[in-house]
Amino acid sequence: MPEQDSGPSQGEGQSTQMYCSQQIDIPPELPDILKQFTKAAIRTQPTDVLKWSASYFRALANKETLPVKDRLEMPVATQKTDTGLTPGLLAVLNRQLGPEGIVKYNILEDKWLGLCLPVEQLQDLRRVGSFGDEIEWLKFFALASSAITPNITQALRVICEVLTTDPDGGAARIPFDTFTYLYSYLAEIDGEISHQHVQDCLEILQDNVDKQDGMIMPRNFVGDHIQLEEK
Repeated sequence: MPEQDSGPSQGEGQSTQMYCSQQIDIPPELPDILKQFTKAAIRTQPTDVLKWSASYFRALANKETLPVKDRLEMPVATQKTDTGLTPGLLAVLNRQLGPEGIVKYNILEDKWLGLCLPVEQLQDLRRVGSFGDEIEWLKFFALASSAITPNITQALRVICEVLTTDPDGGAARIPFDTFTYLYSYLAEIDGEISHQHVQDCLEILQDNVDKQDGMIMPRNFVGDHIQLEEK
């Protein structure tokens, strides 16, 4: 008589049971973690997904500010021809490091590389700003803003848009004291804008500032009515 099929062997049965849905314990928070991670990756568009992912999950585990852009941003340059730095990435760095005021270079470098930005650009900014191991964040931020814009006026516009507490699409106001400090700093670094020209521009802007509770916004200094760069 032919042998009867006795069914799967013991090993085969155990192998099948390993993949039964009843035996797979999925952590309840996992789907949402993966969903948020995917949305963050799409919004941030990192050039090196694996490197950025490591930075993302390390920040998540340490309850730190995530390396994630607020919104999807059209790239302003390719990594081969420029830095890849954008206003959106500067905003991420500002959220991560701005509250510190003074930032250690190794921490700045870690956050910078976590956003997949080239270390050569960071080193150039450090050299131009003559920064040491401890860096005044606002000065570095202003210098980085100037690196991705054609002139000081546009750099200050980016500064306003990143530092403002106004809602998206709003006036992008910042305190005039902050504007004065960073405009003066960038003019000094530029080397071609005299101290007198800076003071003349600030005096012109003061009329608007006095009507705006000590605040300034891009529309006050972007346009033909004032020239922050000296001709």
